[in-house]
Amino acid sequence: MTTATTAVVAEVDGRPVRFTNLDKVLWPALGLTKRWLIAYYDRMAHAVLAHTAGHPATLHRFPDGVDGPHWYQTRAPSRPEWVETVTFRPERTGKVFDVVVLRDRPSLLWAANSGAIELHPYLARAESLETPRAVVFDLDPGPPAGTRQVAEVALRLHEQLADARLEGCVKTSGNVGLHVYVPLNRPHTYEETKAFARSVADELERQMPELVVTNMARRVRAGKVLVDWSQNDAGKSTVAPYSLRGNAIPTASIPISWSEVERVMQRDDTSYLPVTATDAIDRYERLGDLFAPVVSLHQTLPEQV
Repeated sequence: MTTATTAVVAEVDGRPVRFTNLDKVLWPALGLTKRWLIAYYDRMAHAVLAHTAGHPATLHRFPDGVDGPHWYQTRAPSRPEWVETVTFRPERTGKVFDVVVLRDRPSLLWAANSGAIELHPYLARAESLETPRAVVFDLDPGPPAGTRQVAEVALRLHEQLADARLEGCVKTSGNVGLHVYVPLNRPHTYEETKAFARSVADELERQMPELVVTNMARRVRAGKVLVDWSQNDAGKSTVAPYSLRGNAIPTASIPISWSEVERVMQRDDTSYLPVTATDAIDRYERLGDLFAPVVSLHQTLPEQV
């Protein structure tokens, strides 16, 4: 890739990808540029695409950097003809629109060039929009609650899943929360996954009323951990594993082990948790993809009473 600041076209896996403004600074605090952003997604393409390829995705775009205007691009923006899209018809809105599908490395790098620092895939794949591949729980602390409290709730959730004979995978959100995924990869409807997620969240709130809340209203969240079950919807998306986040420094959403979560809770020490893009690269190269079961493990939800 050239060092010029004008537009250049590079062949990526047989596709002509146009790169522009490569020297534009996206992270002023560190002087990191769009070139750095594209290089990160190029290096981590295999890991990112393992969890985004074939899924419609919302692009969280920061074209002028993390200190500038940004927005969630749900409708597919202007794009090359080889960037795939799928038509989405959410019943709750009645609107019809096309959503980008990041199928391969060229489309991933095209998205990065558009200023898409964050990638938020839907839970279903493009060929089966009504069939979620996993259940997701978004654990988000309300100050003064922090990561230790989130870890405690995540571990209790882990126990509940085990009681239901289900395995879960956990990752950082890239901010202060944790995301717990329950792999399915067998036919389920959003009605089933959302009902299951809500029942689990309600049970957590019953067991831990001093710490857990399922109501998203901020007035009731202070000092508690929101267990957000509502992400299990055909119109919702969650930040991808290994996706960067649009923070002052480029943090990332990074898969971790349950033993790491346990250490955070027991020692009230978040130094065990990976945070930055450098951590994401290092761990993936050393440990492989700790989130791989989300793609490969087949599980069936228990029947709801």
